Formats: sequence, structure tokens, C-alpha cells
Amino acid sequence: MSHVDLNRSGVALMEIVSKPDIRSSEEARAFLTKLRSILRYLGTSDADMEKGNLRADVNVSVRRPGEKLGIRCEIKNVNSIRFAAQAIEHEARRQIAILEDGGKIEQETRLFDPGRGETRSMRSKEEAHDYRYFPDPDLLPLEFDEAYVEALAKSLPELPDAKRARFLAEYGLSTYDADVFGRRPRDGGFFRGGGARPRRKAGGELGDQRAVGGAQPLGWGDRASPVSARSSASCWTCRRTARSPQDGQGRFRGDAFRGRRSQKIVEARGLKQVTDTGAIEKIVDEIIAANPDKEEQAKAKPAMLGWFVGQVMKASQGRPTRKP
Repeated sequence: MSHVDLNRSGVALMEIVSKPDIRSSEEARAFLTKLRSILRYLGTSDADMEKGNLRADVNVSVRRPGEKLGIRCEIKNVNSIRFAAQAIEHEARRQIAILEDGGKIEQETRLFDPGRGETRSMRSKEEAHDYRYFPDPDLLPLEFDEAYVEALAKSLPELPDAKRARFLAEYGLSTYDADVFGRRPRDGGFFRGGGARPRRKAGGELGDQRAVGGAQPLGWGDRASPVSARSSASCWTCRRTARSPQDGQGRFRGDAFRGRRSQKIVEARGLKQVTDTGAIEKIVDEIIAANPDKEEQAKAKPAMLGWFVGQVMKASQGRPTRKP
């Protein structure tokens, strides 16, 4: 006998069944993408399809214009949104070809082979009794009234569409930026604090992520950003203060964020930019004095000035900048 009871493994299974009103592979792709985003927002699932946290069973049927939906075939356990769209495209073409040749669609369960980009028969199903359904005496019916459902709805966090609309209205973000940031859970405070203008802050964040992760910004998609809103605000203050002139005592502006971790990192690593023209001129004078031959060459060939610029940047570790 087996001592493993898979029905009581402690992992909840949630099955979501949609109505047959999706009319294309692109609509199915958009539906699955939105559903995954909502599940992650609610914290009900990691929704990582490659790990088996989320799978799609795709039912496909075709019909001629004006006729009723035909016999459906179910494609089981598709583990990628992209594969789901490909499976729908192939299965629809397969069924259309059978009907146009005068054949008949048999109700069955199929699998999608991503390597070949095609579906294959797994097992046939004709009627409901083929599933061998039987009642479970341990499962009691659950009945929820409308008041209970409404109370649950009010307790939900802000969902992607509502957040996107708020970012557009409250912060004046572009449609693209609002869409990107609206997909990320727990970013409600991202644009608060730090003194940066929201549009400018969004552009800078996306630019930083492209520099780190390539052409696709925010590589975590609709996952929570690994950088908290507070840390992001601190980093943005460092950006601003690092480019601001020092006061008379050699301290950087932005007192509200003094002592935070990012500020300490900037100071410890000597990343503060220098805008004191006197300090910059001193470095320039030292380089000219040490390279009189290069100075004479520059007088005859102005293009040599680029060499001096490089030496200044090297000597100052790239910190000089123009005045704001």
C-alpha cells in the first residue's frame, strides 16, 4: 500500500474556469497575463508557470460564421503563456483542416509539444461519465451570500488597473510608465518622497533597469520590485544631492535623507560629484604642468584637448561635472 496521501499534501489547488468568450490566441494571452498579475497582487500564488505554480488547460473549438460552437478539444497543462497562444493557433488550424476535409472533431484531451509547435492526442473523452465522477461524502457545500463577497472585495489591495489609472491621474505619468509600474505589486509609495518629480523618477528608474537588464526594463515584470520605495527615494536623493554644490562646511544638501544607507555608500566610496570649479582647475593645472609637451601639441592641434579631458576624469575618478 502507499503511505503518501496526495489529496492531503497541504498545497491548495485553485481552479479558475472562464466562459467560452475568448476569440483568439492574443485574447487568451492577454487573459492569462492579467490573471497571473492579479494572483501575484493578491499574494495567492507565485504564479511561476515554469515551476508549476500556474498551469493552463486550454479548450479550443471552431465554428463557421453564424453557427454554434463545435466540439472542443482540451490541451492540458500548458506551462507558458507563449506556449498557450501557440497551442491555440495550431489546434484551431488542425480542427479547421479536419472540418474542411469533411471530417468530424472528436472530443479528446491533447498535449502541446513546444519543440514541434503542435498538439498531440493524449486520451479521448466522449461523455461526462467517462470521467468516472463520484460524490465525496467529506466535502460539504459552501454557500456565500452577497454581503460576504462584497466584504471580501473591499479588503482586496489596489489592483493593477486601478493603480495604473491612479498613476496617470495623480502623478501624470506617461501611459507606458503607468502601465509598467502599475504591474508591480507593493509599489504604491514608489513615487512618494525623495523630492523627485514622478515623471523624471519613472524615466530614471526605467533607464537604470535597462542598463542592468538589457532592453527589457524591470525584468521582474509584475513581481514586486526588489528595491523598496523608501530605498528608491533615498537613492534618488543621492542622485540629486551628488549633483548639488556643497555648502560652506563641505556637506551635501538633502538633510532630510542624511544618514540613510545609500547616502553612506556614496560617501564611503567617494562617489560624490565635484562641482567646485577651484578644485577642478587645480587638477587641470597639475596635469598641464606634468605634461608640457602635450600642452604644446594641443596648441597646434586642438583635438589633443580630449586627451587632457581624459586625464582629468582619470585623476578625479570621474567625479567632476558642470554646475547645475
